[in-house]
Amino acid sequence: MRAIRAASAALLASAALGLAVVPTALAAGNDGNEQNITSFGFSVTPVTVVPGGTVTLTSDGCEVPSVTVTSGVFDTVTLSEGRSGTATVDLAAKAGARYEITFDCKGERGTTALTVVAPTGAHKGVKAGFGSEAGAVDGGLGTAELVTGALLIAGALGAAVVLIRRRGTAGA
Repeated sequence: MRAIRAASAALLASAALGLAVVPTALAAGNDGNEQNITSFGFSVTPVTVVPGGTVTLTSDGCEVPSVTVTSGVFDTVTLSEGRSGTATVDLAAKAGARYEITFDCKGERGTTALTVVAPTGAHKGVKAGFGSEAGAVDGGLGTAELVTGALLIAGALGAAVVLIRRRGTAGA
């Protein structure tokens, strides 16, 4: 009975802790990206990008026809009449760094962050074929590969002969 009470108390405590943490996470935004509150809306998507990648900048609710977007990681962009725009992140952007993005609507400024991440995965497909080109003759198999293959085949044939002879003497 004590084990059930202890488990119930632990479950209630963890639920209470979870409810205390949720408002903090929601205050930071859906993606955990801190953003200050302004009279106009703005966003950067995606919030993580590789150097040389493209982000979409969006602003709405600004009473002037243009919003200026500035950052140390891309050139200044002017968003016209509530339309979104794009910016290309500098190739020299440091992976793992967070850069501040500033949206300016008639002097009112809103900021958010953009995180630059290291590129992952191969940019090109894997080259299929005979393996490394070192020692290859006319792009085919090299001498080392041919000798190794011949030795493996000879070994397999020798093992087969030995096994067949053992079967033949075991039955006689």
